[in-house]
Amino acid sequence: MSMNPFCEIAVEEAIQLKEADVKAKKKDSTAEVIAVSIGPKQCSETIRTALAMGADRGIHIETKADVRGDYIDMQPWGIASLLKGVVDKEENVDLVLLGKQSIDSVSLVCSTVDNCLIL
Repeated sequence: MSMNPFCEIAVEEAIQLKEADVKAKKKDSTAEVIAVSIGPKQCSETIRTALAMGADRGIHIETKADVRGDYIDMQPWGIASLLKGVVDKEENVDLVLLGKQSIDSVSLVCSTVDNCLIL
């Protein structure tokens, strides 16, 4: 399973923001890029891609593998709630970047719902 191109843009932007922060401070930054993926076991490949791009660490919320399309059929509110849970659990989250839409179900509601939940 490959990374959604819209999510790839978000990961790249996060890495560039972190690098700019390091250059501005001319020392080690406390900024951290955390990639999050929700889906069956094969979605961990997406985390590995983000790590190879330069993310510091990844979180994989694994869904049931025995249900066809479990992660595709999850409603945007459910996915947004899971992502909010990650943000709430992590310390000092200043910025959350998301891809603008999914490419499998072409859902663009999740980022909108996340904006409402996180604010």
